[in-house]
This record gives sequence, C-alpha cells and structure tokens, in this order.
Amino acid sequence: MAEHIAVLANPFAGKGRGARSAEVAIGHLRARGAEVQVFIGRSAADTARLAVAALADGPRALVVVGGDGTLAGILDTVCEGSVPVVLVAAGTGNDLARALGLPRGDSAAAAELAVTGVPRSIDVGMIRTADGTRRFLTVAALGFDAKVSDRTNRLRWPHGALRYYLALLVELARLRPMDFTLAIDGDAAGRQPGTLIAVGSTASYGGGMPICVGAVPDDGLLDIVHVAPLGRLRLLRLFPLLLRGTHLVRREVTHRRARTVTVSAPGLVVYADGERIGEHECTLSVLPGALTLMVPEEKHD
Repeated sequence: MAEHIAVLANPFAGKGRGARSAEVAIGHLRARGAEVQVFIGRSAADTARLAVAALADGPRALVVVGGDGTLAGILDTVCEGSVPVVLVAAGTGNDLARALGLPRGDSAAAAELAVTGVPRSIDVGMIRTADGTRRFLTVAALGFDAKVSDRTNRLRWPHGALRYYLALLVELARLRPMDFTLAIDGDAAGRQPGTLIAVGSTASYGGGMPICVGAVPDDGLLDIVHVAPLGRLRLLRLFPLLLRGTHLVRREVTHRRARTVTVSAPGLVVYADGERIGEHECTLSVLPGALTLMVPEEKHD
C-alpha cells in the first residue's frame, strides 16, 4: 500500500461549503507532511468514477469531503475496498458524523483523523426495491417523513428552508394513515397501519432529529421505529419529542431491533441518506462491519 492520502471532494456539498472544506482539509494534511492526491467530483456520477480512481493506487486513507449523500453515493466502492475512510463532514445534515463523534464545522480537525484517528468498522444498511439494491449509512424513512422529503424535492419554489416548511404543510393537509405491512426477521407478514416507519443503523436524520434514538452503528442490528396512525394535531405535538429523542416512551410509538424487515404499503415512498430509493415495497437488511472509518481515539481518565 502506498503512503499517500487520497482526498475525494464534493465542492457542491452543503450548498457550496464542500469547496472551502476541501481546501482546508488538503492544506492541513500537506502541512502535516502528507503526500496528498486530490480528486474533485463535479457530479454524483463523476464522484463515483473518481472514487474508483482514488483507491486504485492503494492510499493509506481516503478522505471524503462532503455530506452523508456524498459518502452514500460511493458506498459500493469503499465497502469493497480495504482502505479506511476519513469523513470531513461538509453537508447540510452530517448525521453520520454526529453518530460517530466526528468533528463537524472543523475541517482541519476532521482531516487530522487520517493521521491520528483509529479505525472503527460500522454497519451499513441495504435496501432492496423493485429498482435494485442500494446501501445506506444512516436512516431510511418510510411514510410521512419520506413524503415531505419527496415533496420538498419536487417543489421549485420557494428556496431554502421555506421550501421544506411548505412541503410539510402540504403533506399535513394530505395526511392519511398508511396501510403498512411488515415482516421482521422472517416472521409472518402482518398489517401495521401507521404514520411513518424509520429504519436506522444510526440514530438521527434530517440534521440531528434522533428518530432512532439509541441506535448503535456497529451492533449488527437495525432499529425500527413505527409511529401509529395520528391526526394532524397529535403529529404536530409529537414533533418536539422527536427533536428531543424522548418519543420512544409514547404509546403510539413502537421500537424494536432486527436484522431484516420488509415493508410495503400503497403509496409508499422510501428515502435514505436524503435520497429517494424506491417505492411500494422494500426489504431492509444490515451488513455488519462493512465500512471502516477513522474516528477520534477515545479518551480514558
């Protein structure tokens, strides 16, 4: 294996923060005396192609500058390789960095993990739909939350956070219980109507909402959170609890851990790591320890 460090950057991550984060990360590594090879992706397809090129020479680490979606887009490549990944979180949500205690808002500190970090192997989720199979890093959303994301992506106005809030209002007005059918770990499928289902390898999505609070990234299990059918006012009352991670004690919320779950429902939309994955039916499973990242060394008193 070569001694250089490869840096793969998405300059468009975090509404343009990726470019500045990459500049800081590269500068820090070179100041530390590392030989750095730089790869700048101009699109998702370009980034996926460059990931293969970046790993071809066997660097000692691959530094990925971008958001959860950037890393998710190259999971097939990095999971099949043996090179540890360093994530310089430069997205809008950065939920994987939050789950692993990686530096956020400090690109130099994040890049430093390529030199002084310790490897940690984490689980990777797998979603199979009629459109194919895809790996994911954090939380898969099925139900109301996925529909809000889908509506947000389809709206062309307004811009920024207002577009999300408008999408939320539209989907609240259209709120109907979903007729979910679930089969967990090979058990017989059963109807479980609800408002949403979240399936996570880590705790949060949407930039810190801990929907799967307590999820452990390397326990070989997926956390499954099911919210029963709710009216608009009860759903709005639940949101503050979701933000605080105190919702699992509510009687309308059920939580369990499993290795596989198949979910189907009329009108089902599936999102993971902020991207639309499929619809109608999906099977989610876990790949234990499939990805190795460099993380801060734990401090012991």
